[in-house]
Amino acid sequence: MDKERIARAVREILLAVGEDPDREGLQETPERVAKMYAEVFDGLNRDPKVHTEKTFAESASEFVLVKDIPFNSTCEHHLLPVIGQAHVAYIPNGGQVIGLSKLARVVEDYALRPQLQERLTNQVADVLAEELGALGVFVVIEAEHMCMTIRGIKKPGSKTVTFASRGIYQDQAKRQEVLNMIQL
Repeated sequence: MDKERIARAVREILLAVGEDPDREGLQETPERVAKMYAEVFDGLNRDPKVHTEKTFAESASEFVLVKDIPFNSTCEHHLLPVIGQAHVAYIPNGGQVIGLSKLARVVEDYALRPQLQERLTNQVADVLAEELGALGVFVVIEAEHMCMTIRGIKKPGSKTVTFASRGIYQDQAKRQEVLNMIQL
């Protein structure tokens, strides 16, 4: 990540909006924003597949669900925050499971990028289906988009809900089992 270039661009934005980037309160803002972008876009430097490499043999044949996984992302259209939670369910294939925290790490690695919620939902589902060979994967993401809250239509509290299903979760009855568990 080119933090110096980001800092120069932020300085230009401040000038373009009519601010004085040399006034006391703004002098360090370009560098702060550059550091912040390095943090909130760190997922660009990560490969979520690494979290699916280590599996454990367990006699699990029913679904595994981790719900209410908090995440922060950035809307790629406005570069504003997206704050939400993910619910991830999968059915292990042959009793091979991954650590529960790995599901949250997959969500985080994809979320820490300029993102669309629809893409994020599908990326999480795809990596679990493909890398684990899961019999079924169902991902539900609920999020509030600051681009709808603080600008444009200005509807704070509105949430967007997206779904992605793979394998046996493409069956409506199977999806409904998970939806009942997460009370959505």
